[in-house]
Amino acid sequence: MFEIDALRLLVTVAETGSFTHAAVRLDYTQSAVSRRIAALEQQARGPLFERLPRGVRLNPAGRVLHRHALEVLDRMARAERELAVLHAGHGGLLHVGAFATAHIEVVPAALRGLRRTRPDVEVVAVEGPTGTLVRRLAEGALDFAVVSDYPSGLPSADGVTTTELCEDELLVALPREHRLAGSAVVGLRGLRDEAWLQSAYGDRPTTLADACARAGFAPRKIIRIAEWAGKFGYVAAGLGVALVPSLAARAVPDGLVLRRLDDPSLRRTVHVALPADPLPAALELRESLREAVRRRTPPAGPAGPRPADGGGPGVPAPSLTRSPAAGTSPSAACRGGTPPVPP
Repeated sequence: MFEIDALRLLVTVAETGSFTHAAVRLDYTQSAVSRRIAALEQQARGPLFERLPRGVRLNPAGRVLHRHALEVLDRMARAERELAVLHAGHGGLLHVGAFATAHIEVVPAALRGLRRTRPDVEVVAVEGPTGTLVRRLAEGALDFAVVSDYPSGLPSADGVTTTELCEDELLVALPREHRLAGSAVVGLRGLRDEAWLQSAYGDRPTTLADACARAGFAPRKIIRIAEWAGKFGYVAAGLGVALVPSLAARAVPDGLVLRRLDDPSLRRTVHVALPADPLPAALELRESLREAVRRRTPPAGPAGPRPADGGGPGVPAPSLTRSPAAGTSPSAACRGGTPPVPP
C-alpha cells in the first residue's frame, strides 16, 4: 500500500522536475525528499525517476504510478470536501433506510419536504427489515432509519438511539367477497379458520401469534410470504388473510378491503433510529418525518372511501393535508381512519 503523503510527493516532484523544488513547495528538506522517494521506489520495486544532469523526470514505471496517484489524490480531495460540507450541515450524502411500508407514504413525503428545504443534500434511500437497518446503522452504513417493533419487537444495538415516531394500527386485509368484508370491525376469533400471510412466524414471538393466543386459538395455517405484493395477491385469490399496517393503505389493490380488528393492541410502534452522533441533515429529516406524520392525521370520525386516483373503496383514506389538533400526540397521528363499510 502506498501512503497518501508519498503519492503527493511523487506528484510534486514530477510537477517541479526537481527534488529541491519539491522540498521547497512541501516545506521538506531536500534530504527528506530523497529518502522518501527512495523508500517509495523500494515499495514500487524499482526506480520511478530518471536522474538528469539538471533535475529528474518520470520513467515508464513512474508514469504508471503517477497516473494512479493523481486519481487517488483527486478522490481523497473530493472526500475531504464532501465530509467538510456534510459535517458543517450544508449538504452531502445522507444514507436513509426504512422498512417497506414506510416507503409507501410517510418517508417519500418527508424526503420531499427535506428536498425543498435542503436541496444540497443528496439522499441514498434503501429498504430493509428493521433488524438489518439497525445493524447497518451500528456499522456506519446508514445515517438514518425508520424502524418498527413489528412483528417481533424492536432490536437494539450499541451506538444506535431510537425515538418513537408514531403508532400504526394493524388492520386485516380481506378479499372483497369475504363473508366479513362488510363488517365495520372484525372479531379476530372469527378468522380462526383462515390461513394467514405472514413473513415471520413460529421461530420467535410475533404480534400475530400473541393476538391469536389472546383470542383463544392458533392460526390454522401460516403461509410464509415476505413481500407485500405477494401477500396482496394471495389475499385477493382468497387463499388467506393478512395483517396490514395503516401506512400501507395506499398500496392495497382494488380487490381487497381493510378492516379494523377487535383487539385494540394490534398496532405497531414506528421509531426513528439514529447513530450516537447524527448528521445535521439526519436531524432535519427527523423533523420532516414528524411533520409528514402530523399531516397524515385523518379527519375525526370514520374516513370515507379513497379517491378514484388513489385506489378503490373499502380502504381507509389517509389525509396528507390536515394537521392534528393541539395536543395530538405523534403516536395518535400515525393511525389510519376507520375503514368504511361498503354498501
